[in-house]
Order: sequence, then C-alpha cells, then structure tokens
Amino acid sequence: MAQYTPVRELNGLLFVAGQTPHIEGHLEHCGRVGIDVSVDIGHAMARRAALNVVAALNEHLGTLDSLDGLLSLTGFVACGSDFTEHPQVVDGASELFIEVFGAQGVHARAAVGVASLPGGAPVELSVVAAVRA
Repeated sequence: MAQYTPVRELNGLLFVAGQTPHIEGHLEHCGRVGIDVSVDIGHAMARRAALNVVAALNEHLGTLDSLDGLLSLTGFVACGSDFTEHPQVVDGASELFIEVFGAQGVHARAAVGVASLPGGAPVELSVVAAVRA
C-alpha cells in the first residue's frame, strides 16, 4: 500500500511496521470499535493483526528461533472520542503473543485510540522485538 518495509532490523532490534488484521489482502471487519464493530470483534481483529506481526517476523528472520523476545507493542484502535476500552481490544494481541512466545512474548504496551486507520481497519499494531546476538 505504501513505500515501507514490513520489518527493519538495526542493532539487534526489529521494528515491525503497522500490521492490520488483513487476511489475504482483505479486511473481514472495517470501521470504528464501539461504533461499527463490537469490542469482542475488535479483540479478535487485534489477535488477527498479531498473527500478521508473527508472520512478518518469521518472513524477515526465516525462523522464529532467533527471536529473543518482544519488547513493546503499540496498539492503535479506531474508535469514537468517548471510547475507553482500548486495553480490552489490544489484549487480543497481547494474549496471542504470550500464547505463541511464552515468557518471551511479554511486552511493554500502549493502547491508543485514533479517529481512523488505513483502509478502515479497526486496529493496527506496531511492535519492537529483539534478536538473539
């Protein structure tokens, strides 16, 4: 969609570009959480976006075996100005990372509400991870 790389590596850190919950180029649900889609669907879409983060890391590294762990997650939630359940939505991603990576999936996190996201996505995730030296 734009001019960027899905993962940029520098000094043992992996910066994963914003990942949305696309499945084969298609968004199953579009719109703002709490208005167009429910918190439960937002949670599921955060989980799907997290799978795309894992796929981007695997594609970049060739294997997840060299991943030392996740450091931080920023979850963007498209929502109205009165929405307050950002953490519950982004929990979908956090839970998936811990399921996949165990203790190495534990991360610092921010959950942020925004007016809109690319292509009408309800969530977008940005991750910083570390590679074993």
